[in-house]
Amino acid sequence: KTSIGENCVVGPNTRLTDTLVGNDAVVDETVAINAQVDDFATCGPRAYLRPGTHLMPHAKAGTHVEIKNSTIGEGSKVPHLSYIGDTTMGSGVNIGAGSITCNYDGYHKFKTNIGNNVFVGSDTMMVAPVSIGDGALVGASSCITKDVPADALALERSEQKIVEGYAAQRRHKLEKED
Repeated sequence: KTSIGENCVVGPNTRLTDTLVGNDAVVDETVAINAQVDDFATCGPRAYLRPGTHLMPHAKAGTHVEIKNSTIGEGSKVPHLSYIGDTTMGSGVNIGAGSITCNYDGYHKFKTNIGNNVFVGSDTMMVAPVSIGDGALVGASSCITKDVPADALALERSEQKIVEGYAAQRRHKLEKED
């Protein structure tokens, strides 16, 4: 059964199924199934809250965000273009655009734990099972496969390689083939 609190904004193209929405929440162009959206939380536009999702007070699930079986802590934000599955997230967390939790290995589902006041840079993969400690910083475009201690910087990426003149040589070769 769906319940909507007082002073809420429920935007067009929203479908709420067996979902609890607290007071002063904003749910805009969102599909929510068996989810809980607490007071002052915001969803959408175009958010998908799958069963077991809990947005705590002042949390945000933004544009093109899918969340499944996860708790998003108080004041935490998943603002855009992200998938968060089987995750427990503390308060004051920011998840950068395009970041995901990789929770499924083809056979089993695994959990991701994100502490309080964590910053995750854009386009990051967190491969479960993995934990990120309180206050940690995860650099953009990282693939996190090991636990990150509290207040640590986790950064993973390949070295950028520059091959001078390659693009011009390739164009020249392809133009000759035409």
